[in-house]
Amino acid sequence: MSWLLFFDGDCAFCSRTVQFVARFDHHARISFTPLQGKLAQENGFQKHLFENGGSMVLVRESDGKIFTHSDSWIELCRALGGLWKIPGMIRFIPKILRDSVYRWVARNRYYLMGKTDACMLPSPELLKRLRE
Repeated sequence: MSWLLFFDGDCAFCSRTVQFVARFDHHARISFTPLQGKLAQENGFQKHLFENGGSMVLVRESDGKIFTHSDSWIELCRALGGLWKIPGMIRFIPKILRDSVYRWVARNRYYLMGKTDACMLPSPELLKRLRE
């Protein structure tokens, strides 16, 4: 199974999240693409940059199921597997509460980590997993 993670390419917090996920995705099942890119535009995902302070979008490619907000984090933990399934236990917290926390972090992501004027410099391994 494979996943495609759409993220805010201008957000340092999001770029660091991508680097973190790539480091722990030992089976290289997750690919990455910015929400500002062509693929996001073709799929209508660019709107997630602006809705409720921004949201990453995770697509499970086997069935095309789309995950946003806190559901994207839960599915991301599932995709990483192993011990990463433990943080995915937040699914037992009511969605309204976990999405509230997600939206707060999303609204404050530039304040927490800054906005980048330049693209991150991906490692050669991560570069192989980036899509346009």
